[in-house]
Amino acid sequence: MGYSRFLALTLIAGLAACQTDSASRSSATPADEEDLTRASISTQGSNDSRVAKQVFGVVAAASRQTPASYGGYARGCQAGAVQLPETGPTWQAMRLSRNRNWTQPITASFVEDLSAFAATQPGWAGLYVGDMSQPRGGPMLTGHASHQTGLDADIWMLPPSRLNLTRAERESISSIQMDRASGAYATAAFTPQHMAILRRAAEDPRVARIFLFPGGKVALCNAATGDRTWLNKIRPWYGHNFHFHVRLHCPAGQRGCEEQAPPPPGDGCADAQEWVNNILNPPPRDPDAPPPPPPRGPLRVSELPGQCEAVLASD
Repeated sequence: MGYSRFLALTLIAGLAACQTDSASRSSATPADEEDLTRASISTQGSNDSRVAKQVFGVVAAASRQTPASYGGYARGCQAGAVQLPETGPTWQAMRLSRNRNWTQPITASFVEDLSAFAATQPGWAGLYVGDMSQPRGGPMLTGHASHQTGLDADIWMLPPSRLNLTRAERESISSIQMDRASGAYATAAFTPQHMAILRRAAEDPRVARIFLFPGGKVALCNAATGDRTWLNKIRPWYGHNFHFHVRLHCPAGQRGCEEQAPPPPGDGCADAQEWVNNILNPPPRDPDAPPPPPPRGPLRVSELPGQCEAVLASD
């Protein structure tokens, strides 16, 4: 990876990185680079100049529409969302005050399935589930640049020992840090159980990609045996050291949902190692590198897919 690309990635991550509360960084999720550089999002010529996060961020309930994802992961919305139950047989939704446990039915089903598998792992009662999406998706008042279409979910790295946390406990408890040296290495807290859960998630055909700190991806590469195709979906990205971020494919038949470009072919292990190398030994600055683009302003409602206005207007 050349220095100019490495610098660009760093700047993008800084612009997109999620804000975190004082109790936990486990829901910090930068958007993927491809989302932030998308050039074409279909709209219907709206003149609605309201700041989208200020509109979507205060809606308390889902729209009464057929479930659908519109637009891209970092520029879109969701209709007919379902709310992941606060507590299930093998999961608990965390940070309930954020009201971000809304999602598309396919994502809720995925979380239920993955949590059931997690509950089979020694020391795991299931999963603690972090941010998913707002009731109608769209940009958030704080934090994530993605998570807008009901197809993203953050899974905490903290192995649940019990699934009867109170609402207050879910606000104060923290996940655990998996990395050291700015993401270059995994700590001893990154266990075979974490790896098994990540592999199970990556092997699910509903999953498009999973974001994990670079040292975690390298650790997976070093430990993997047999079939390695599942490693392709696990992508190194900054900030994913207290949780991993699962992104699903667009549901079949949803024409308004925009897929992200697939990951490059191969297991991605060499690329992850290059990330680590650049963290440990940053390459010299390229004097000919173009200046980074200026930060983009907040998205306006008019910049979202046209269907999002109908989502906002729905009961």
